[in-house]
Amino acid sequence: MIFIYIGLGACLLIPVLLLLNKRYMNILIERRIANYQNNLVARHCEEVENIYKQMRGWRHDYHNHIQVMKAYVAGDQIKTLDDYLSMLNKDLTSVDTIIKTGNVMIDAILNSKITIAQSRKISVNAKAVVPKILNVQEVDLCVVLGNILDNAIEACEKIIDEHNRFIRIYIGIHKELLYISVTNSVGGEIIKTGRSYLSTKASSSHGFGLVRIDRIIEKYNGFVDRQNEEGVFATEVMLPL
Repeated sequence: MIFIYIGLGACLLIPVLLLLNKRYMNILIERRIANYQNNLVARHCEEVENIYKQMRGWRHDYHNHIQVMKAYVAGDQIKTLDDYLSMLNKDLTSVDTIIKTGNVMIDAILNSKITIAQSRKISVNAKAVVPKILNVQEVDLCVVLGNILDNAIEACEKIIDEHNRFIRIYIGIHKELLYISVTNSVGGEIIKTGRSYLSTKASSSHGFGLVRIDRIIEKYNGFVDRQNEEGVFATEVMLPL
């Protein structure tokens, strides 16, 4: 009888252990996703700070540029002055704000990512109009936009011919929804299993990024759709305002 009692106890204990193990694994996954999110936000902040440093540096040199141009004018060196102005215009364009939506967080994310994309020889066409106040927490919006654009940039970088690299961004309001659309060219193979897309990256951060996006969309009762055709990938997100 004792033997049977122990055997039944073990049988009852197995489901409990499995449940505890499942909960433990979920906790580990949640921690990894949380760490990934924190690192992502930190990277975004660093990217924005780099842009601001460039802008502050240009402003610091403003008076020096004025003195140089005055010297060219005084020396009647018009061609040299024209070349100098062209250089300054190119430099200013690289640090000027590209997108002004009226929402500080979206502006910061878009401008940092667009600057990175252009520095990597990716053509970017962006249009964004959003309300100043959104129903989405800033950190959540940071994760969604940041991940989508990071994935788009990475996909474009795999294309050898730089002329074929492009990202199209549209953010606006549609029927009381915040609508986000990102379309980009793709280099390399896109793997799809069921309704989900898998990354060809060696690191697992991409996968955590997709999971995080989907969870945030679900959190706000939103909608996400991913589609791909030959050489093109598109992501659409809708979040209630």
